Amino acid sequence: MPGQIVTVFGGTGFLGRGIVRLLHNSGFAVRIATRHPDRARLPAPGNGSDIVSLHADVNDDGLVASAVSGAWAVVNAVSLYVEREKDTFQSVHVRAAERVAKLARQAGVDRLVHISGIGSDARSLSPYIRSRGEGESAVLHAFPSVTLIRPAVMFGLGDAFVTPLLVMIRQMPVFPMFGAGKTRLQPVYVEDVAEAITRTLQLPIAHPLYELAGPNIYRYEELLSTLAAAVDRRPLLLPFPFALWHVVGYLAEFLPNPPITRNQVELMAMDNVAESARAGFEALRIAPQQIENILPQIVAEASRLIT
Repeated sequence: MPGQIVTVFGGTGFLGRGIVRLLHNSGFAVRIATRHPDRARLPAPGNGSDIVSLHADVNDDGLVASAVSGAWAVVNAVSLYVEREKDTFQSVHVRAAERVAKLARQAGVDRLVHISGIGSDARSLSPYIRSRGEGESAVLHAFPSVTLIRPAVMFGLGDAFVTPLLVMIRQMPVFPMFGAGKTRLQPVYVEDVAEAITRTLQLPIAHPLYELAGPNIYRYEELLSTLAAAVDRRPLLLPFPFALWHVVGYLAEFLPNPPITRNQVELMAMDNVAESARAGFEALRIAPQQIENILPQIVAEASRLIT
């Protein structure tokens, strides 16, 4: 509990930064375990909690063991969207996730929180989605009391979803949609997800699985219209076949920072909505923000990107 050490793998990422900050603000001592400790954003001290950044690679047994040694809890927020050389969906979402879980249990860690995603399915034909499901199974086997967190697609400042869409909507009078734009999405604010993860560690006993999604469900076409209205645009929303998007994603993956990948196309072909029977924000007494409340901040950030 507060004052005890929580190691956060992926603590310099989009979600990880919020997890680190909120854990720290709640009085936990936080270790940011990352391959790039120089990128860690360390909050100013002053609330009685410690925070450190250390070099750790989830592919290295020794570094992982060192990072979890003496920790009361571990959060694994490491994810991968584009495979590069030795970093594959299998190596990150399955083998590395299992390694963190196994070594955390061996170290006597009390609590483990593993970040996955809505739609994770070990039977999926998609390598990305399948690896997420296989990763959950591997972690459950290695650390049976793990708390699994499945967020919907996340939005927030510096995100890889809403911000690029806003930039493109401002620049393109004709906007190609994924398919006919009928995919259902339930986008969730990244800060709400970080708060939920923090609260699970403050509970004596957490649910084994939480699906975290925003308060509203949109068709993709409806979401684009909402974003366009926020920047005072009315682009022509043009249906574009998923088969062609797969080709675009494949070619884009050769770029250093691909704007679209095949796994993102695969995800956009599936509804991204929480199952009502699963524990969610309500179980944690959190009222998630709707995207319209956060859009002004994201629009301001997107405006800086194109000026």
